[in-house]
Order: sequence, then structure tokens, then C-alpha cells
Amino acid sequence: MSAAAAASHPATALVTSSYRGDLERCRLLCASIDARVTGHSCHYILVEHADVPVFRALEGPKRRVIDERELLPSWLRVFPDPLTFGRRRLWLSPFGPPLRGWHVQQLRRIAMARVMDEAAMVSCDSDVVFVKGFDVGTMWHGEALEFFRDPGAITGGMADHQAWAAKAGELLGLRRQGGDVDYIATVIGWRRDTVRDMLNRIEAATGASALRALAGTRALSECLIYGRFVDEAEATPERHRPTARRLCHVYWKGEALSAEGLKAFTDMIGEAQVAVGIQSFTDTDPRLIRQAAGLA
Repeated sequence: MSAAAAASHPATALVTSSYRGDLERCRLLCASIDARVTGHSCHYILVEHADVPVFRALEGPKRRVIDERELLPSWLRVFPDPLTFGRRRLWLSPFGPPLRGWHVQQLRRIAMARVMDEAAMVSCDSDVVFVKGFDVGTMWHGEALEFFRDPGAITGGMADHQAWAAKAGELLGLRRQGGDVDYIATVIGWRRDTVRDMLNRIEAATGASALRALAGTRALSECLIYGRFVDEAEATPERHRPTARRLCHVYWKGEALSAEGLKAFTDMIGEAQVAVGIQSFTDTDPRLIRQAAGLA
């Protein structure tokens, strides 16, 4: 894409939902964005109110830290989890079960997509690192945004995915429980207008505010809700261009990677992939990831 074409695409933000425990990984993500990513208007980092001060150091000309209190309803309140002696957090509401941080990170992204000024967002998990140059504008094809869908990827043994897909259908008022299409990726694009239409659909189907309906379940996958809405309910299919390309090569689970293991993993990155994601719960040392990514 030429510089002129890149400048002409609709305004697009990068969005990361994070927390204090991932601060160093998020710092590395920011360094990789600053070094290798172009075409975005701003990078928004969405965090719990108590974490805002420690993330402020990451702010810059094109990066803002957003307090979840600006996004989420006041009835969703965070408390220390007594079962972990306060090391973890719980979000409580009158409308559903206690939610963990990974549930609320999804709610923040959905709420941000509804209120942001940009036409679209590219969501990046905080344990993602960009290892190649990436122009966000390449996700636009005229007025259509790339829409990740991977047919056949949800198989019989993937109970969590099947539960998330079924709940997505329930929230959206769809007749089918769900199929075999996976919509989950760690670097993924959403349109603001589609998110707003999706939330209107949830409110019509459930009779409740969208965030109240979403906060009422722990079987939550925002990617499957967005994906099923686009595939099965959106009235304007021209908004999206389906693609099965995964922008991020992910190490989902296993032992902590050594320097040699990281090199072997990053050497396996696909030609169309621009980032790696080393899941934080593998406890791989962020310093080794930084060195492997050439950002040391």
C-alpha cells in the first residue's frame, strides 16, 4: 500500500486491555508498536482504576491510558479476591456471577469500540509483540475492514469454544447454537458501527442493556459474539472482507521458553504474520522476548 493510500483509510485505533501483572509485557508491546507499527491514530490501553497510575508512564503522543470507570457502568465493582489473599481481583454486579479480569478486559474492549471516535479498532493483547513492520491501513480494502473467520477450526473437543459460541447465539437472539467457525485471534479488527449495531441487537434480544447482558455470564468471548453477528445478523455485509489469515503467531501453552526456544518459535512465523504472542501464563521472561524480538 502506498503512503497516499494508507493515509486515506478510515481512522483506526489500536486497543489493548491490560492489568498490573502484565505491565512489563505491555511495555514491550508498546515498544514494538512504536518501532514497527504505522497507520493508527492512537493506541489506547484500558485498565482498572487502581492500575492507571502505573500505566501512565507508557503514555505518549499517540498513546493514552483509559480508566475502566470511563467505560463500564458503576454497578460493576472490583474487589480483592479473598481466595487468593487479594492477589487477584473479582468484579461483582447485581446481574450475574463474579467476573475475572479476563472477562472484564473483554467488556472494556467492547465498551471502547462503542464510544471511540475512530471508525475501527485493532485489538492487541498485552502479551503481543510486533516483530515485523505493520501498516494498520492494510487491514482496510476500500471501505471494508478485514474480518477474521476460520471455518472448521472449532472441533468436537473444544468445549469452551462451543459454550462461548452457544452463548453468543443466545445473546444475539440467533436460532443456531453455533457452528465450527472460529473468530478468535490476538490481533483482530472491529468496526465501531458494527459494534454499535451488535450491542443494539443484544439489547433487543435480551431486553436488557448490552453491558448488563454481557456481564451476566462467564461464558464470554467477545470475538465469537462479534463474529457470529457479522456472519449471521449484520445487514451490511459490505462492511467486511473475510480472511483466515492470522496476523499473530501464538504460543498458547507449555513451559517457559528459553532464549533458544524463543528463537525457534519466532523462526516459525508465517509470511503473512507480523507479530508473536507469548501467553503470559507460560511465565516466559519478558527480557528474553525483548531480545528475541530485536528490541533489546
